[in-house]
Amino acid sequence: MSLIRHRCSSALTRMAEEIGKSAELNSLSSSKSRSLWPSVLRWIPTSTDHIIAAEKRLLSLVKTPYVQEQVNIGSGPPGSKVRWFRSKSSEPRFINTVTFDSKDDSPTLVMVHGYGASQGFFFRNFDALASRFRVIAIDQLGWGGSSRPDFTCKSTEETEAWFTDSFEEWRKVKNLSNFILLGHSFGGYVAAKYALKHPEHVKHLILVGPAGFSSESDAKSEWLTRFRATWKGAILNHLWESNFTPQKLVRGLGPWGPDLVKKYTTARFNSHSDGLLTEDESRLLTDYTYHTLAAKGSGELCLKYIFSFGAFARMPLLHSASEWKVPTSFIYGYHDWMNYQGAQEARKHMKVPCEIIRVPQGGHFVFIDNPNGFHEAVFYACRRFLSPNPDDELLPEGLTSA
Repeated sequence: MSLIRHRCSSALTRMAEEIGKSAELNSLSSSKSRSLWPSVLRWIPTSTDHIIAAEKRLLSLVKTPYVQEQVNIGSGPPGSKVRWFRSKSSEPRFINTVTFDSKDDSPTLVMVHGYGASQGFFFRNFDALASRFRVIAIDQLGWGGSSRPDFTCKSTEETEAWFTDSFEEWRKVKNLSNFILLGHSFGGYVAAKYALKHPEHVKHLILVGPAGFSSESDAKSEWLTRFRATWKGAILNHLWESNFTPQKLVRGLGPWGPDLVKKYTTARFNSHSDGLLTEDESRLLTDYTYHTLAAKGSGELCLKYIFSFGAFARMPLLHSASEWKVPTSFIYGYHDWMNYQGAQEARKHMKVPCEIIRVPQGGHFVFIDNPNGFHEAVFYACRRFLSPNPDDELLPEGLTSA
């Protein structure tokens, strides 16, 4: 029981850290008059322009040429009587997108970031992946440099639709089909839900440390039930249900927020790493993370509708595993707090090819911690599209199959 308590406590702590990298923060860019003030005079020194500028500085580390664009997805899903789910504004919304140069015959790989992150978190991967794929990375609606409509979804179903429908509108505008879809953490949850809804467009699904496989019916939740009964548990549960996020703390600290984010990124991204971040990488990633966190809260407010307190999915992916129509590869770092056993359980019910690959010297952000191992895992997962003799391909040395 002590082991269960330790693992659950660790999961809760790290989930809070994930939330801390998010986006619910007051947007000064929504007020043109306030955006004219110099950053040094603002309580929260950021804006949409700051996010895009920080993104460009971070991606200056990438050697492969790329194109950045704001893809117009309209004001709401076609046929819907509501704007991007209850938003009062009829203005068009945009998905921030980066597309990297590639060979004409390269398969398309679309990358979706996790909760509280944004596409720039893949900065250590773009060069290697672009050597084999046409790589397109996006900021989900409500995060990063994408539009941040007011988030007023009222249910799990409506919240899932916010992400899957906006992604589908983006796909239509980009005229994409038959692509490989990669999602990390919460982005893995969104990618899986999208593939369930639109399997005709996805030829392979790669889920990297995906969230959303466990539910409160799991044995782990016994400890959580008892914890909720304590005063500490009651307070934390209330904060969760109230949609209080660590991003609010970042905003509340105003000009001291960047220092808090720096402490977080310094500690987090040098923990399991095979190759520690360089001084430039650490500085640029911290700057980028702060600006994506300190902008207006939008997509991050999905949290309480998708997960209950303790990161248990309200509509677990495990329950729909038998309905999967897209071949799937799971990738986990050895030290990922997301448990790969959830994927093993799902595989028992899946009727499509499924494999689970584990990468050493990597945690939940395995693509930052051990980029080389991560790239090898992705290439192996996509061997059907990259190799003339995929059946002869062996799992690269150092990686393990679960």
